[in-house]
Amino acid sequence: MHSPLMKKAGFYVLILNLIVATFPQQALAALIQTPDAIAAQQGGQPIERMTRLLAREDVRAQLVQMGIDPTVAEEREAAQLQQQLDSLPAGGDSVLAVIGIVFIVLLILELTGVINIFSKI
Repeated sequence: MHSPLMKKAGFYVLILNLIVATFPQQALAALIQTPDAIAAQQGGQPIERMTRLLAREDVRAQLVQMGIDPTVAEEREAAQLQQQLDSLPAGGDSVLAVIGIVFIVLLILELTGVINIFSKI
């Protein structure tokens, strides 16, 4: 059904992909200042930004006008923001990327005739 030339080309493509995938990746390293490391470890940047926003006089005036104590609002917003940060995934959508890569590899192998998966479905 598939010519030996197509199978051979498919194997060469597969071998080339495996070789390219094993190349070492370049890492960029630099010194990190102590305040930056502490802020990254604590994850305090969004909270600090929110605190600066609530410290503005115009924002505080709006809160008082609406009948909200600014210190209570600041504590509540900080707690909500921290809860949202804790619930975020650390790795993002890496599972979808892996599934997509596997599908593309299987599609390429199917088109080159190396495997015959999609005709069985």
